[in-house]
Amino acid sequence: MQRGLALRGSGDTGSHWEYVLKSYMGWQIDFSRPRGEASFAAPGSVHWRVFANPVALGIGGVCAVLLEFADPRIRSGVWNHSTFSTDPIGRGRRTMMAAQIGVFGPRSAAQEVIGRINRMHAKVSGETPGGVPYAALDTELLDWVAATATYGFVMAYHRFVRRLSDEQIDGFFAGSVEVGGLYGARDLPTSLAEFERMGAERLAGFEPHPINQEFLDIARSTRVGRGVPRWLKSDFVNASIAILPPEVRSVLQLGPEYDLAPSRAAMIRCFGRLADMLPRPTSPAGRASVRLGLPATFPWMSTARQARWLERRPAAAAAG
Repeated sequence: MQRGLALRGSGDTGSHWEYVLKSYMGWQIDFSRPRGEASFAAPGSVHWRVFANPVALGIGGVCAVLLEFADPRIRSGVWNHSTFSTDPIGRGRRTMMAAQIGVFGPRSAAQEVIGRINRMHAKVSGETPGGVPYAALDTELLDWVAATATYGFVMAYHRFVRRLSDEQIDGFFAGSVEVGGLYGARDLPTSLAEFERMGAERLAGFEPHPINQEFLDIARSTRVGRGVPRWLKSDFVNASIAILPPEVRSVLQLGPEYDLAPSRAAMIRCFGRLADMLPRPTSPAGRASVRLGLPATFPWMSTARQARWLERRPAAAAAG
């Protein structure tokens, strides 16, 4: 497990971009090397656009956790075998780093890191309070965890950054299958419709639980995003709930008190679009661009400008 943190900026904003892990699961983090090595997601793809946007990642990440916690086996496994309840900031950064490596990291690093995560998860097993056994490497659970992350991130971007076409959303699901497979997932949805069917098939096993409320309280508390107003954190939490499938939200008993006002939704979309245009050259997305022979600002360019850069970059870099 990683130990070092490099501080960037002033104050703890709780943002992945402010605190950068020095190492993770034995990998000395450097998205800029080795030069030319391809990532699992191609530059210019919807994956690159979504994962370069911290608004989409924050909203989508909370949505994904709620979907995961609907299943008592996953909820018990995460809550009882991780630092989620005691160190939510550190746990969130590590989880997000794993996602970033899967999208922007060199393939060799992604395979190395995911392999170590799998070996760590092999030790996780137990029983829910209701006596149902679980194991972290159960493919049924792995499928749901991978699918919910895909759903949360792409729908957060679609609703609170920029609208995506049906083809782009389905392509995002299909493009997530390879990395999900590295984690051990075996039956992943390749479209939004397939995800919805997957959720419907599992719905009978979902349940509300006080841990869900505890998680939401953590997400809105001073323990996360220090310096960010509580009302704004509440709006982001409500945005995450807004993109839950309605039937899952109903089971989790997240009622109208969590509704996001239209004016608040518009404000969050402004933040999301600003984040879509504001370059962060030292982020994983920026450093990965340099590794692939592109400017560090590439992920935040228009699609037309990205296409021109991809056409003229060196053949060696394009081939990876």
